Amino acid sequence: MSTKLSKKTQPILKIGKFKLSPIAKWLKLAAFTSVTSSFAFSATAQEAETENLDKAKDDIEVIAIVGTRRTIQDQIAIKRESTTVVDGLSASDIGDLPALSIAEALESLTGASSHRENGGATEISIRGLGPFLSATNINGREATNGSGDRSVNFSQFPSELMQKVAIYKTQDASMIEGGVAGLISLETLKPLEFGKQRFQAEVKANYNPDQANVDSSLQDDLGYRGTLSYVDQFEFDNGQAFGLSVGFQRQDISQPEAEYRSSSPTGSSLWACLNDPTDTNTGFFRSSAGDCEDSVDGSFSNQGYNNDIDPETGLAVDEGREYAWTGSSRSFRQNETSDKRDALFFALQYQPSEKWDINFDAQFSDRTQAEARHDLIFLQKRVTPGVTGQNLITNDVGGILHWEGEERIESAGEQFSREENYRGYGLNVEHFYSDDLKISVDLGYSKTSREELQITNRGRTSSRPFISWDLGEHIPHFTVTDFDVTDISNFTDSLRTRLDRENVRDNEIMGARVDVQYYLDSDVFRSVQAGVRVSELTFVQFGGTNGNGSRTTYNLDESATSAIDVLEGCQIAFPESDFLSSVSDGNIITHVDSSGNVVESGTGNSWATYDNECFSQALAASQGGEFAYPEVIYENAGTIDVTEQTTSAYAMLNYDTEMFDKFVRGNFGVRVVNTDVNSIGFREGFDVVTDPVTGVVSLVPNGTIEQIESGGDYTEVLPSFNLVVDYDDNILLRAGIYRGMSRADPSDMGYSRTFVTDDSDDPQSVEDLLVGANGSGNPELKPLMSWNYDLAAEWYPSDDAIVALGVYYKQFNGGFQQQTQLETFTVDGVEVVLPITNSVTTEEKSDLYGFEATFSYRWDLGIGVKFGYNYADTTYEFEDSNYGNTFTTDLDGVTTQLTAGIVPPASVPGFSEHVFNGQVYYQIGDFDTALIYKYRSEYFQPYTSNGTRLRYVDEAGTWEARAAYKINKHVRVKFSAINLFSEPRSDDFYVKGNLGQVSDYGPRLFAGVSFKY
Repeated sequence: MSTKLSKKTQPILKIGKFKLSPIAKWLKLAAFTSVTSSFAFSATAQEAETENLDKAKDDIEVIAIVGTRRTIQDQIAIKRESTTVVDGLSASDIGDLPALSIAEALESLTGASSHRENGGATEISIRGLGPFLSATNINGREATNGSGDRSVNFSQFPSELMQKVAIYKTQDASMIEGGVAGLISLETLKPLEFGKQRFQAEVKANYNPDQANVDSSLQDDLGYRGTLSYVDQFEFDNGQAFGLSVGFQRQDISQPEAEYRSSSPTGSSLWACLNDPTDTNTGFFRSSAGDCEDSVDGSFSNQGYNNDIDPETGLAVDEGREYAWTGSSRSFRQNETSDKRDALFFALQYQPSEKWDINFDAQFSDRTQAEARHDLIFLQKRVTPGVTGQNLITNDVGGILHWEGEERIESAGEQFSREENYRGYGLNVEHFYSDDLKISVDLGYSKTSREELQITNRGRTSSRPFISWDLGEHIPHFTVTDFDVTDISNFTDSLRTRLDRENVRDNEIMGARVDVQYYLDSDVFRSVQAGVRVSELTFVQFGGTNGNGSRTTYNLDESATSAIDVLEGCQIAFPESDFLSSVSDGNIITHVDSSGNVVESGTGNSWATYDNECFSQALAASQGGEFAYPEVIYENAGTIDVTEQTTSAYAMLNYDTEMFDKFVRGNFGVRVVNTDVNSIGFREGFDVVTDPVTGVVSLVPNGTIEQIESGGDYTEVLPSFNLVVDYDDNILLRAGIYRGMSRADPSDMGYSRTFVTDDSDDPQSVEDLLVGANGSGNPELKPLMSWNYDLAAEWYPSDDAIVALGVYYKQFNGGFQQQTQLETFTVDGVEVVLPITNSVTTEEKSDLYGFEATFSYRWDLGIGVKFGYNYADTTYEFEDSNYGNTFTTDLDGVTTQLTAGIVPPASVPGFSEHVFNGQVYYQIGDFDTALIYKYRSEYFQPYTSNGTRLRYVDEAGTWEARAAYKINKHVRVKFSAINLFSEPRSDDFYVKGNLGQVSDYGPRLFAGVSFKY
């Protein structure tokens, strides 16, 4: 039952935040309340005399609730006590967060779903909205990442060292801006609030059945995850208290993944080629052998279906003509994998008196992922006249079901590694100046550094064998005539290796905030809060000789060594048995002779492979070159260097009163945010040269690199209102309104510019010579804004039960479109205003609405259930930049359509119409087990390398299981499994029904023992 506290008895609270806890409390009181309270979030403990604690403990029968039941009770309590719409999880003890990763823990909350990479959950979508529309805070501070966007890869952080996770679906004015979809909050342990001494050691063995089929050079069959943590508190006679917590985890596991792959739409390697029997100049029925997107007569290349607008008809040039999707290749990839991570979390809490609370926390995480990739690549764009078009079978969206022709085959390989390092520090000081006034200061720092190294090798056939393939239930199956893919001597043509250092990024955030909370002596308004925050985000992506990095290429010099010597000297046995067996309909490759008889050698699920480093070293040596990864270059045209400075201020009034015999609580306030962006780029230097005779002006490269800068700024006002009505003892009514914002990704705000010149009229000045600018990146991109409305009704019949129904509506203001703008450049001391066409944020409006439901119940015999479901729909449209409707707006504001779409637009990135999670658990005595199911309908997932092309991730449902048995008060054994039934991930490119990629991960199993003292 809700009880309104008077000003004199109310505790110091973080109102509307994740934790409702007394800050200025004595250590013994903290220990006592942590034992007797069934959940930390509803703590409303009164100050008690220390001398009465022992008597109180003697009079109270303590019933400890632990395990899955405790976790669900905490979820219910978090939701019930909050003034915002929130779902969260709390670990009652260190290492008790009920998931193998933070992302998998968040997935158990209603409306949350994840994107799967390497078989596990990574980025989180909220209510069907992609990760770029949400924000993530660690201990109330912004977190960095290495992806160039604003999402967070939760695999970087161990769940065992995280104390609480929550998703705020509505916001209040005190929260850091940045999440249209919501705010994800992660909290580490505060040792004094934990209130007890604890040493814990845990080790989990990791066994992945698919890894047992791999003879891996990177990882053993058995991996592990070891965690050590220690928490302690020290109380002194003068009333001071000091707490310490430290946790360390080492993870060394595999991430097995078997793949079928088609060329992706990120570059110019996936085309809609004409499938018109009457057209012999291009497409699948061209009259001579060649690529289907090129013409026989040489009038065009790299075109395929022409969707440019014909000015005479207003339709696409190839309007109404049939086409089929074909990439430059289709391939199989076998992976050897390794995932190593060391993480250290550290916290100090010091209370010199009841009036001060000082917290310092630090997080360190170093993660290295490595893969040895072995590819069998079937090139495919080339048409065999009289064969390919005549035998082509497609579905109704142009996806190919059957293909035939003569084309080369490659045995290729990649050696890949990614190193990512995270550092986070925070200092928070709270001072209770009086009984009425609390002042807090918070300083934060976060930095992520990422670097990727890759070797890419190729050996191909000198001839073009005859190939055909048919799409099975999940993947294609290939038939090759008179060609053995297991014979390494068949791949001796065009040996090449590339060494890349790329995606070298530094993302750094420094922030400081001051908050004031004043408690009011009022029957209506409980307190007023105000604060100021400043932050600076920097993002640097280094350029080089190859765009976003540097590349060294070696082709085999056969005068130094022969191709067969290299291949045979580096050959290895195919590393995996039963490759792709769970998604194939039998043999993925069938070798037949010219009469169609099956040949045993070359039939199966393997091909000739080699050691990638050996191959690359041999080719470098043949050229007399150095086997080394090239260095990236800061002063380079490919460099992105963005600085974003933010100043925000807020004021918020918290109310807690009684109206019409109902207790009412909540807050309303406003946050004002100013953002200033500065972007540094580089371009080739030049001199402006004037011919002394003719006076003609020209630009002459001078061999230097010139730094260029641009920027933008904006100010947004973000009001918010939250209301909770205690309708009766068990029913809450809830409402929330807020205006949210999601900023553009830092990687999209770079500044790369080159000049367009016109010397046809003998220009006599710089203004005459320069007619425009080209480039990428836009530091003036505005944020996507939204108004957000929530209504909910929640019934809490018991601590174990909840029925919650909510509806929500979001109105977005902002889309992305190509638009011509004027930019000012200084050339040779002269200011020149030039047009440039770039991506801008538009004023286009769209809507999203949905509802969500949460249900939980437990029966007395120990069986319980919890379900969460979210449905959403939206009018937001995302057009593909190649095959969608595209437009440009000129300087006069006139919008012109450039292309007519042949693929329907996608929705909001990351948007799923249906998201469901459910679990059934059984807990009796010291035994605790749960079976979990998670479902997500299909969604659009942009590429990080080119976020303007459509890729759909198909619907998927995965099963997980957990079990634990408490042997005694110190020792517990645990078992966890994810992807129990080996659910693959399947992607479609450009349009649903055009299969692009299938990844088979297999189940992941963990078993271990934990010791607590």
